[in-house]
Amino acid sequence: MRLTPGPARDVDLDALDLFDLDLYSSGDPHPVWDVMRDRAPLHHQVLPDGREFWSVTRYEDVCRVLGDHREFTSERGTVPTHLGQDDVAAGVLLTSTDPPRHTEVRRPLGAKLTARAVRSWEESIRASVVRFLEPALDGEPFDLAERALLLPAIVTGPLLGIPSRDWEELVQLTAMVTAPSDRHFLLGSEAATLAIAHHELVTYVTDWVKRRRASGQEDDSLLQHLMSVRPGGAPLTDEEIALDGYSILLGANVTTPHTVSGTVQALMEHPEQFDKAQADPTLVPQLVEEGLRWTSAACNFMRYAVDDVHIAGGTIPAGGAVVAWIGSANRDASRFADPHTFDITRDNAKRHVAFGFGPHFCIGAPLARLTLRVFFEELLQRFASVEPAGEAQHLRSYFIAGMTHLPIAAQKRPTP
Repeated sequence: MRLTPGPARDVDLDALDLFDLDLYSSGDPHPVWDVMRDRAPLHHQVLPDGREFWSVTRYEDVCRVLGDHREFTSERGTVPTHLGQDDVAAGVLLTSTDPPRHTEVRRPLGAKLTARAVRSWEESIRASVVRFLEPALDGEPFDLAERALLLPAIVTGPLLGIPSRDWEELVQLTAMVTAPSDRHFLLGSEAATLAIAHHELVTYVTDWVKRRRASGQEDDSLLQHLMSVRPGGAPLTDEEIALDGYSILLGANVTTPHTVSGTVQALMEHPEQFDKAQADPTLVPQLVEEGLRWTSAACNFMRYAVDDVHIAGGTIPAGGAVVAWIGSANRDASRFADPHTFDITRDNAKRHVAFGFGPHFCIGAPLARLTLRVFFEELLQRFASVEPAGEAQHLRSYFIAGMTHLPIAAQKRPTP
């Protein structure tokens, strides 16, 4: 998906297909969202097979849909691939569960992922990032987007308790879940790709738990901690552990790589921003927040209206599916001045909703922010410049905004 939009254009809202994968892999959805925010902040679409959904694109409406579980439930599915067929794990899988159950499971996990808790991992994360960047130092073309898919596993694999021999397989499986139509991950049909990936990921966590129980081995990993969570005083069932472990793996692997590659692409398009961050390292945290806003790697989330809901000048009927477009909300001019400009000195970039909003705000956000900060600190310290070395290829997905290829050539920064 293009992150720097082309010129404004007329959009036929009646003929608009927001599930057209070409719009994201080779098209330009930002001018479409601009028109929707202005003329159709609540948009209704019926697919050829009869499935229907409503869309909200303004920042305020996106926050309302994601923030109020009494109006908009997560317990029928939270991603557009579930549209028309309720999530079989709803009410069990953490991401498809509403409070209070969601809060009871989330709170003890969140205690392991606070900004203070993850600070102790900074040294190991920095060492991992340095190893990741090392091959790019020779100035030869380096496919950042392709290689970055492994970055979260390299960083968080040990924290999750997953051995390095399994990282590559798990990264491939999580990519299959989020972009099942992309040719890099497609196995047969889209439905088959999703089914295989779901099965393999849940089986992996199930087997991991069985081995830990059989061996009596314990550590301080996040998956181990999941085994000790007792919402309402009762331990999680094996099914709940498997499904929540699956959710953690997805969250750990899916969005950070695309934030990295999309932000680096923006820095290449705007070298003055690269120079500004390199000259003043205190700007790196703001670079991270602007990169999160700019890329909006999790492009949308879905909810279902509990009752008839009046929103954005229209009504979503009870039971209606509503897609909240994160990528649009983060370019809403009513919230972010000159939203299509990449500006690392933007003073309110942190108000983005790239991590979601409300009860389901990304539990791993502190770890993601730490990883991104360390990544850009090391990149700016080591590289004098970064330039394109080939054409970017965009992910074929309406759920994740990202790239499969971004060849770059980096010049090593002279040693002082």
